[in-house]
Amino acid sequence: MREFVITTDSTVDLPKEWLEERNIPTLKLSYTIDGETYPDMEGISKKEFFDRIRRGSLPTTSQVTPGQARELFEPIIKEGKDIIHIGFSSGLSGSLNSERMAAQDLMEDYPEARITVIDSLCACLGEALLLYYVLKLKKEGKTYDEIVTWAEENKLHVCHNVTVDDLNHLHRGGRVSKATAVLGTMVKIKPMIHMDNEGKLSVIGKERGRKRSLHKIVDIMEEQMKGWDNEIVMITHGDCEEDAQYVAGLIREKYGIDNILINVIGTVIGSHTGPGVVATFCMGNKR
Repeated sequence: MREFVITTDSTVDLPKEWLEERNIPTLKLSYTIDGETYPDMEGISKKEFFDRIRRGSLPTTSQVTPGQARELFEPIIKEGKDIIHIGFSSGLSGSLNSERMAAQDLMEDYPEARITVIDSLCACLGEALLLYYVLKLKKEGKTYDEIVTWAEENKLHVCHNVTVDDLNHLHRGGRVSKATAVLGTMVKIKPMIHMDNEGKLSVIGKERGRKRSLHKIVDIMEEQMKGWDNEIVMITHGDCEEDAQYVAGLIREKYGIDNILINVIGTVIGSHTGPGVVATFCMGNKR
């Protein structure tokens, strides 16, 4: 049986050190801000990135090309190893299609190779949560096919619960409608967003005021997590650490979960959400 490697996209928004410690090859999307283009996770600091947005900068992003995906995959294949790639939701980016094109071309060039590109239908730390459990299964000795089957069967059990301060960033990038963006700009109205079964962002409700919105994304988890053993919960934020820590405290108090990973949202995802976003990610019964 051939060895295999787990790879992913930079949109998992995990700390670079976390990925490097686990030797996870990562395919980087890119972002452009103030006329300069950088790979995701690189360039300016996240603090400076969000400060520029607050001052009026409007970053844009670019999906990966088939050539970039091939550059990541081919050296691994040449080592005689197969690949399971956890990809950014096809509902939000064309990167997954590029990755599948590259995988197909490589398998034609290397007939003995296997490359499975999994459409996570997730974003940010939701994608990371799927990656976390896939890595755990690999460590436990599960086979290539067992891991692929588990990921396909469970990816829709990754629950994204999101609140944002300003939906105009999501509208500008085509992630939500103009009507939804208008709703989000109403005084003291904070939309509740989740990832639907097509891997797209969808508004599922609203709360009046920031604190109530933070409580709501924690309360939503109660029904989702029934029957699921969440050994870890992940929280991301758009340069609002205090709010993320507040949410973490609520989760510890309400659900008794102490293993919580908190990280600033990445530059590619952050280009579309802007500052002020807070999101929780858990395994659950429904999205």
